[in-house]
Amino acid sequence: MLAGGALALGGLQMQTLFRNPLAGPDVLGLSSGASLAVAILLMTGGLGSLFSSSLSIALVASIGSAMIFLAVLAISHRIRDNISLLIIGLMIGAVTSSIVGVLQYISKADDIQYYLVWTFGSVASLNWTEILILGFGVVVGLAISIICIKPLNVWLLGENYAMSMGIHLKRSRLLILIGTSVLTGIVTAFCGPIAFVGLAVPHLARLVIDTTNHKVLIPAVMLAGGIVMLFCDSLSRLPGSDFVLPINAITALVGAPFVIALM
Repeated sequence: MLAGGALALGGLQMQTLFRNPLAGPDVLGLSSGASLAVAILLMTGGLGSLFSSSLSIALVASIGSAMIFLAVLAISHRIRDNISLLIIGLMIGAVTSSIVGVLQYISKADDIQYYLVWTFGSVASLNWTEILILGFGVVVGLAISIICIKPLNVWLLGENYAMSMGIHLKRSRLLILIGTSVLTGIVTAFCGPIAFVGLAVPHLARLVIDTTNHKVLIPAVMLAGGIVMLFCDSLSRLPGSDFVLPINAITALVGAPFVIALM
């Protein structure tokens, strides 16, 4: 539920900042950066068996996300247009995906399997220490998001209106990016790259609660994200069976038809 709420909140902030209904928490390339770092760890020289503990993988994934975030942060200081920043984030994701593809092509089958299992996503492998770390990261990201409630409400009407309302554009955009990066990075580090929750849940919350006020949307989206993730995790466990499906497969099966219906 922590992971679902964090991803949903990150998706809400990105959709508001970029004013794009198809923006998700991974548009900045953070998930791709984490995937690249984990791929380098697990698919270079058979290190997967030595560093396959969830905490070490989470640490490496956090470093990968942080490096991409610093790159996006440096670029954001030189770009005034949010759409350009969105495109750059997507291109960073494309580059990292290409590098991961090359690593998969030249790696051993066992190392590739370690990596693929991680990319499927999992909310079941965390111990209580890791859940506490995840919870702390989510609280930090939520606190930053609460600070950004007024800028988020104003960003809905565009940059010119935000400027006329006295919002410092660079500062507010920086805070929103930091909050989303913390939420997305901590979840990706501990649970792997989980798709569609951050994209679909904000729309679901807006349908249920007809408001654009982020003072109401933030708690509603976090609650909806936790419920949707819990529902998907229950489905992945195939009640009555010992077999467990990857959480990413279920979130895509649930989220993709919803986004199609929304369009």
